[in-house]
Amino acid sequence: MNSTINTYLGRIHVGAMQAHKHLALYPLLSPQELSVDYMLLDEALAGNVIEISEVNQGGSVPELKVVNKSQQMILLLDGEELVGAKQNRIINTTILIAANSITTIPVSCVEQGRWSYRSSKFFSERRVMSPRMRGMKAEQVNFAKKFNNSYRADQGAIWDEISFKAARMGAVSPTMAMADIYEKERPTIQEYAAQFKTEETQVGAVFLINGKIVGLDSFGKQSTFSKVFHKLIESYALDAIDWIEAEKQAEDAGQESADRVAAFLENVRNAPAEGTPSVALGTDVRLESDPTIGFALEYEGALLHLSAFVRGKKAEQQTPYSRMERFSRRRGARI
Repeated sequence: MNSTINTYLGRIHVGAMQAHKHLALYPLLSPQELSVDYMLLDEALAGNVIEISEVNQGGSVPELKVVNKSQQMILLLDGEELVGAKQNRIINTTILIAANSITTIPVSCVEQGRWSYRSSKFFSERRVMSPRMRGMKAEQVNFAKKFNNSYRADQGAIWDEISFKAARMGAVSPTMAMADIYEKERPTIQEYAAQFKTEETQVGAVFLINGKIVGLDSFGKQSTFSKVFHKLIESYALDAIDWIEAEKQAEDAGQESADRVAAFLENVRNAPAEGTPSVALGTDVRLESDPTIGFALEYEGALLHLSAFVRGKKAEQQTPYSRMERFSRRRGARI
């Protein structure tokens, strides 16, 4: 158990369920908000105070260079997509970039069929990797942290999952880009996103698909959650659309789902946790138990971001289309 996470979740109240078709969420509410001052990725890009590029002209698939030209810290979130340069990438973990700094960050490729420049710098299409893949990636990064002290994911497994998802959803992509799956489903994703809204004092949410918990994202600031809410909803909507059991009747919601949410939060709260220095500022905390996989970023004793997913046998039962074994059991895992 991590004391910062325990304290944070101890202040959380669960709000009333919101739902549309196969996707539902329970708001996580907190009256307290951190005073830490930072910008988010999209704000920094819009203000032209951050530059993200390949680490050198030749490039390196699992790394990118981040130059923060501002006097403020910048928070980059796990799973946010960076578009351009030699190939699109996603960020492997949440990172707090120091003011006026240059940082090398860990990333994974989400565009297998391209290794050529489209632009000198990366930009944002305001997308986050879907939670099923983020959960898989979190397990891979936790494994790498434990055994190699790195934030590498299994690049081959990520490419496989994107390929499987594109095939299931009929998304055609000449470069096998995750972005093309989102674009193919754009109208339906927007339909889902329009049905959900943030509440006063909301700092996060627990998300369910077909009545079964997928995961949570929660933050130390209400303003952070409100700014990334649309991106998160769209990512969970993509998995709701992709859900292979979607034509089956969803499980009953109401009190039963609320009980499952409470149990899930307790699992997160009690999961063994290990903290190490983060990629940049703060402490990276890795959570892992039989039912739960996740991570958090702490800064000066406060929690900036907490992310957790259902895992293991329970996750496999809830993801009947998954073709990947647990990363820690795959003999040929590439790190």
